[in-house]
Amino acid sequence: MKPRFAAFALALLTGTGLLTACGGGDKASGSSSGDDTTVKLGFFPNITHATALVGVQKGIFTKYLGKAPKTVTFNAGPAATEAIFSGAVDATYVGPNPAINAFVKSHGQAIKIISGTASGGAALIVKPSIKSAADLRGKKIATPQLGNTQDVALRYWLKQQGLKTDKTGGGDVHVVPQDNSQTLQAFAQGQIDGAWVPEPYASRLVLEDKGKKLVDEASLWPGGKFVITNLIVRTQFLKEHPDLVKKLLEAQVEATDYINSDKAGAEQAANAELASLTGKPLKQAALDATFKNVTFTNDPIASSLNASAQHAEAVGLLDHVDLKGIYDLGPLNEVLKAKGKPAVSGS
Repeated sequence: MKPRFAAFALALLTGTGLLTACGGGDKASGSSSGDDTTVKLGFFPNITHATALVGVQKGIFTKYLGKAPKTVTFNAGPAATEAIFSGAVDATYVGPNPAINAFVKSHGQAIKIISGTASGGAALIVKPSIKSAADLRGKKIATPQLGNTQDVALRYWLKQQGLKTDKTGGGDVHVVPQDNSQTLQAFAQGQIDGAWVPEPYASRLVLEDKGKKLVDEASLWPGGKFVITNLIVRTQFLKEHPDLVKKLLEAQVEATDYINSDKAGAEQAANAELASLTGKPLKQAALDATFKNVTFTNDPIASSLNASAQHAEAVGLLDHVDLKGIYDLGPLNEVLKAKGKPAVSGS
């Protein structure tokens, strides 16, 4: 990315509130690897990013990195990948479609997917009066951001139902990209008719605003498995700080193990971090529902990422691409092997 554009991207993110610093690197002494660099780590205040929420709240990242990462939060993936381009973050948790877009925009140079983190946890929630896809004609449906993973999923599903959309909100169904917190309010006030959103927003629309789940995205994938969150890293950062990236992955694996071995403790930790970030914790019913709908795994479920690229192409949000080289799972598999866990694949 050219310096002028990088500076512009960073300024734009900061100015619009999409980029929010949440932590610093002054909580602990330097990394045991001898690399004193503070890792700038991005994630979303979503349960689909609970690995990051738990890792920060329980001090797991600090444990492995030797100091607290500087954390940055985003509403959706496109903003996160712009922060990667500008150098505002070194690594970020992000959905498959923004990762694909970042790889394509940079001609395969800017990012690598270094781990999977979560599967499932996205749904189309609508007003109770909407009984089928046909009832969506002429309706307004929200997504987190144009081109993000749920935005692509909605547009592709609608296309399969014979319903057209476009980037400007026209077509048979009017897609309205907006901040997830705004979606909660807009749905409650009747300004939109539904939303394809990640957890915890999907469960909150049902529990708090009497929405109905029309489509559980897991039902559209083989075995119900699809990647909703990956961990990506700036390629240059990976080259310059391989030991730190490996330590980041050690923290990722431990956080995943913690979530899967102590669900109650993980819920509490994730909710505490959400409260710290947003000022408001989730109610217990929403928390239980969201964790039930998400599977936490280090497996990137590569087959679903390739399918996501095809879906984005089908709805006009991506040109045909070759994703060869998007994964670098070598460091992750070293970590998994050391812990006696099976390797994961990028194919």
